[in-house]
Amino acid sequence: MATIDLIVLGMLKKEALSAYDIQKLVEYRNISRWVKISTPSIYKKVLQLEEKGLVKSETVKEGKMAEKAVYSLTDAGQKEFESLMLEISAKPIQIFLDFNAVIVNLASLPPDQQAACLTDIESNVKTLKSYLEENLHSKENAPEVPETGMAVLRQQLALAESIETWIASLKESFG
Repeated sequence: MATIDLIVLGMLKKEALSAYDIQKLVEYRNISRWVKISTPSIYKKVLQLEEKGLVKSETVKEGKMAEKAVYSLTDAGQKEFESLMLEISAKPIQIFLDFNAVIVNLASLPPDQQAACLTDIESNVKTLKSYLEENLHSKENAPEVPETGMAVLRQQLALAESIETWIASLKESFG
């Protein structure tokens, strides 16, 4: 959960936001595609961070809109943000790919089902790659998208391209 903490604290470091605004930013930035994070977890996380004294809320009313809680970092939240940045960046890199459970068990299937599994994985990788390419092109000239966000998009595309090459060679060895 430290990753979700860091994402929320990082967003609040830049500006005070409501939980809804944080959730919309997570969706816009497609963060859930590269970090396991869900909309309900954001709301829960903001409340947990407030309980820990890392963020504070202020109730605001804009025009005729209903009141909403807007969250900002506390001094303790600033320290926690910095601590998590150092802690997470120092951790060994782990890449979890659910389809690897299929790969390690391929030999237990008849050849036609092996081929079907590999084709499905290949298709999903192509879909991901296409989505990333579209996302990258739509955001590459958008001034509101930070360079660090673009760097993550390029990283995800490079990984998808690498997996695409790998799955093609695996299909050849099983074909």
